[in-house]
Amino acid sequence: MDFVSALETKINLQELENCIEQAVTEDKFIQEICTPLISGGKRLRPLLFLACSCANKNFSPDKKMPLATALELIHMASLVHDDILDNAQKRRGVETINSMHGSQIAVLVGDYLFAKAFQLVAENNYGSEVSAVLAKLIRNLCIGEIMQDRSFFVIPTLEEYYTRINLKTAFFLSTCCRLGGIIANLDKAEIENLAAYGNNLGLAFQIIDDLLDFFGEEKLTGKAVGGDLKSGVVTLPIIRALEISNRAETLKNIIAQKKITCSDVNLAIEIIRETDAIEYCRTRAEAHIALAKNNLPVTIDATINNSLNPIADFVINRNR
Repeated sequence: MDFVSALETKINLQELENCIEQAVTEDKFIQEICTPLISGGKRLRPLLFLACSCANKNFSPDKKMPLATALELIHMASLVHDDILDNAQKRRGVETINSMHGSQIAVLVGDYLFAKAFQLVAENNYGSEVSAVLAKLIRNLCIGEIMQDRSFFVIPTLEEYYTRINLKTAFFLSTCCRLGGIIANLDKAEIENLAAYGNNLGLAFQIIDDLLDFFGEEKLTGKAVGGDLKSGVVTLPIIRALEISNRAETLKNIIAQKKITCSDVNLAIEIIRETDAIEYCRTRAEAHIALAKNNLPVTIDATINNSLNPIADFVINRNR
C-alpha cells in the first residue's frame, strides 16, 4: 500500500502490529481463531488515527498505540458480528469464525474484542471525551447493522443507502480522524475538518467495496463474488442499474426470490455491465475523495496532509 511509506517516518508500524497481536494473547483459543483477522487487515483505521495524531509532535507514541490498537479491535469485532449476520463463509480468504466454530462462539469472540478495546482505553486514561466518541461509534455501528438486517432483499433509496454506509463505514473512519485530532490537541475547526475528511473517505471506501463485491478478484478481496447480493444486501451498483436498465424487472425478480444462486449473481453482473453503473459508482467515489482532500486543514503540519492524501488515493484505486 503506497500510503504506508508516507507514514513510516512518523509511526512505528511494527509496534502497531505487535500491540494488536499482544491484545489477544491472554487466551490461546481466542488468539488462534483471531489470527486470520489480525494477519490480513489493511490497518486503515488505526493508521488514520495515528496519522492525524502526529499533528502534535510532543504527544508520546506510547500513549497513542493503545488507542490505535483499540480502534483495530473494534473493527475486528464488527467484522466478526457482521459475518454472523451475513452468514459469511469467508473473510480475507479464509473461513470465518462463525463457519468454523458456530455463531455462539463468534458472538462471544466479537464481544470479547469490544471489551478488550475498552479495557485498553480505560487503562490508559484517555478521558471521558475519547470514551464518549468511541461509545457513539459502536452505537452507530449497531444502528447500521440493525438497519441492514431489517432491509435484507429490500431495494433501498439512494438516501437510505447513504444513511446505512455512513453509519457502518464512514462514521468509523471519521471517528478515527476525530480522535487523532483530539489526541493532538488541535482546535475545534481543525478536528471537524479531519472528521469531514474521514467521513468522505469512508463513503468512497464503501462505494468501491460495493463495486469490488461484484467485480473484484476473489483471491484479492478474500470474499466470494456477489456475496452481498446473496446475503440480501442491495448496494449502489444494483440501485443504479435498477434506475436505468431495460432489464430492471429481471434484476428485481432476482432480489425478490431471496435464494440467490451463483447463476443469479452472474446475471445481475451482466445487467449491471450493460448500464453505466460502474462508471456512476466510481464517479461518486471520486467526488467523495475530492471532498475528503479539500477538507484537509491547511493550518496543520503539511507533512500530515502529505500522509493523508496517499490514503485517499489508495481508497479510490484499491483492488481489495
